[in-house]
Amino acid sequence: MDNVKEIQDKLIAQVALSDTPREILKSSELKQLYGAITSLPVEERGNYGKSINQLKRALELAITSKELDLENAAVETIDVTAPWDKNTGRLNLLPAEQGTRHPLTTEIENIIDIFTRMGFEAFESRQIDNDENMFGALNFPENHPARDGYDTFRTEEGFIPPAHTSTMQNRILKAGKAKLEAGGQIAAVSYGRVFRNEDLDATHEHTFYQYEGVFVSKDATLGQMIGALRSFFEIYYGQKLKTKTQPAYFPFVEPGLEFAIERPVALGGKPGDWLEMLGCGMIHPNVLKSAGIDPVIYRGFAWGGGVERLVMLKHGIEDIRHFESGKLQFLRKFL
Repeated sequence: MDNVKEIQDKLIAQVALSDTPREILKSSELKQLYGAITSLPVEERGNYGKSINQLKRALELAITSKELDLENAAVETIDVTAPWDKNTGRLNLLPAEQGTRHPLTTEIENIIDIFTRMGFEAFESRQIDNDENMFGALNFPENHPARDGYDTFRTEEGFIPPAHTSTMQNRILKAGKAKLEAGGQIAAVSYGRVFRNEDLDATHEHTFYQYEGVFVSKDATLGQMIGALRSFFEIYYGQKLKTKTQPAYFPFVEPGLEFAIERPVALGGKPGDWLEMLGCGMIHPNVLKSAGIDPVIYRGFAWGGGVERLVMLKHGIEDIRHFESGKLQFLRKFL
């Protein structure tokens, strides 16, 4: 414990002197502290883990404070009444700065690249849709309580800003029906922005992104689905991962599962620290029927998950609201 406190004091002192304080989170000393967890007796791991988490929180606070100081120090005042060229000349500014890619744009392209290399076609999801594609074709009966669980927005005309990318599933199945009948298979991913009437906090947003996969053939199995998802997560995070599934209810799959990964030590985790990453399962026969596909002959699996959850774990982001905040202090970390 003394060693943890000593390293905390050392790293916070480095933050105070650094022009790039967030880089200190990549310190080898910090990684060694996390790596030491598994070498401790089981009865000591809890207190040791808590002390490391307290260290990281203290370090994050120091980094945020330092970044704010650096940003404030870089601000130069301008005379808003003066002609533009007077200010640009004095501050060495251009009339327009070159923009950068939002981290979600970069990560969505990475996700799509992984799945397309696995043989999936990619489709961007719609941002306005109807009740049939949002619920009816996905085996949500009229007045079913599961419809209320999505806290769905609706326009005055009755259209829906989709609450999940599953709104694309019926279209993908109908478009791929001819491939099935020709002896092929349907393999597609959809991605895009979704909207829910949520109370905002560090883990909930009203606007976020999802990715969704659909696979249909004559012999699709849960084993194939689990293997594909494990491969995706290991490629995305660049390391071997432990995974598990547990039963869950979704109207459009049967059986339904939640797919979880054990958070690796390299990403701040500890043994037994499981994270549920997405929902998945075998496509319900009623969903296949809605697309005109015979569930006696064909079967498939599907999954859907949040992009922000992937990215937050990958980059150690503590608050989902940063993505939609427009704060340059956050966005500049991804230059």
